[in-house]
Amino acid sequence: MTDAALHTPDSLRSRSEAVASTLPALMADAQHLAATVLLGVHGRKRAGMGDEFWQYRPAQAGDGYRQVDWRRSARSDGHFIRQTEWQAAQSVMLGVDDAASMTFTGHRNRPSKLRRAQTIAMALAIVSVRGGERVGLTHLPEPPRGGSAQLMRMAQALMDGHEPGDYGAPKPQMMPMGSRAVFVSDFFGDVAAIEAALGRAADREVRGALVQVLDPDEEVFPYDGRTVFESMTGAIRFETLKAKSLRDAYLARLAERKAHLQELCRRTGWRYHLHHTDQPAEPTLLWLYRALEKVRG
Repeated sequence: MTDAALHTPDSLRSRSEAVASTLPALMADAQHLAATVLLGVHGRKRAGMGDEFWQYRPAQAGDGYRQVDWRRSARSDGHFIRQTEWQAAQSVMLGVDDAASMTFTGHRNRPSKLRRAQTIAMALAIVSVRGGERVGLTHLPEPPRGGSAQLMRMAQALMDGHEPGDYGAPKPQMMPMGSRAVFVSDFFGDVAAIEAALGRAADREVRGALVQVLDPDEEVFPYDGRTVFESMTGAIRFETLKAKSLRDAYLARLAERKAHLQELCRRTGWRYHLHHTDQPAEPTLLWLYRALEKVRG
């Protein structure tokens, strides 16, 4: 199918209808998940809204005219924002991989990796907003915001549009200086792109977590005999009569990728977490909540 065919009025209408039908279910799942975590954690103790000066940062898209510190800006060619310690720490940016590989599920009774990733991300956004923080999506240019309207905008954006290839990678456009970020993916894509995203985050003093979401079949490789392997887009196809003979090599590559992700996190001050789609999402959300607290500020 051509790009032009994907953007006809009829295709856009059917796509919008599909999103509209699944959006309420996503929000219901995310709200339920967020509620279970909110019941199990205590509110944060805060010393006011943080009037103590932290740093100046260059102004960026989305900053208000009144936020500019004109005295500091007058001493340079650019505009600068006077940022307090609390303001720098109260933004949480979320990145969800929506490439084709994320639509995989090994069993009809298990959610796809994408649906679980979307649910975890939106539940974390709900918890963050209820804690007085701003949230946003890393792949969009819009700055983070608070409030229920922002949550609906994020959910709509997560449901609308998908990466065209088999495998995705973080493509952060918006990561405010000193904020926190979470990337949720199977991380089967180009490792160089993952390294670049974490390098950019480090340059902006952004810390956070990588959540690798895998289907249990991807962990155990339960295939034997004659098997046809095909990527989710159909672009890659491989047939073998001895699938079991590939198991050791596959598992070794998977272990290597996990170790690489963990080392990247260690070097950049991020944290790594593995989630399986046959397991409940609550422990992962609680882990994320606590992990972001530890990298905060």
